[in-house]
Amino acid sequence: MCAIHQPNLFPRLSTLAKLFSADQWIVLDDVQFARRDYQHRARLAALDDPARQQWLTLPTHLPHGRPTLISQARLVDPRRSRRTIRLLVRQYYGRSPYWGAVSEVVDALDDSDRVADLARASTVALLRVVGWAGKVRDSSEIPTRQGRSERLVDLAAATGSTHYLCGTGGLRYLDASPFDAHGIPVLPFHTPVDDPLWRWARRSSSLWALGKIGPDALAEHLAAQREAHDPGAHV
Repeated sequence: MCAIHQPNLFPRLSTLAKLFSADQWIVLDDVQFARRDYQHRARLAALDDPARQQWLTLPTHLPHGRPTLISQARLVDPRRSRRTIRLLVRQYYGRSPYWGAVSEVVDALDDSDRVADLARASTVALLRVVGWAGKVRDSSEIPTRQGRSERLVDLAAATGSTHYLCGTGGLRYLDASPFDAHGIPVLPFHTPVDDPLWRWARRSSSLWALGKIGPDALAEHLAAQREAHDPGAHV
């Protein structure tokens, strides 16, 4: 089972849960960069009041203007961006009893000036700290057709995925017919709405949940979502 998603900086809990539930994350790194999306920014929620949030935004240069691909976007000042990340994340989560795990995620960021590399590394670090053992592939390495849904099913098929895990955003535009033609079922992915941990899942970075309950408890919550979306568990 695969999930296909753009690289996000310290991704939201809903995104992390979707990726954790998949066996493979195909990083959609060759589509157009969007300044209003989450490749170069994340919402940090306060430990004691998740409704109080602040954007962590990394100044980004688009060498080709609006058509710039995610993989081509560059940090304006890589050193300053990394210093901002460390200072702001420590300000929000430095008092957490699980600061060690949060710090481990931040320390995993590489020295690249590419926004996609930084976002990818932050996501992989969060997945690893909660015990995910899946594989990561970049979409730019896989030949596909041009159509939006055709492209996604080609990525799923090329990686040997038996199912495609699709979030609520993707479901709004997805055409399931190419997936039906390949015999790859589309599985809708939804996170709970009535649980305090998940109330802010589609807005705030997963760093809040990690700092709030720690990696072990967070892994248990994520595993529960994976089980809930496992097609084999409902046969």
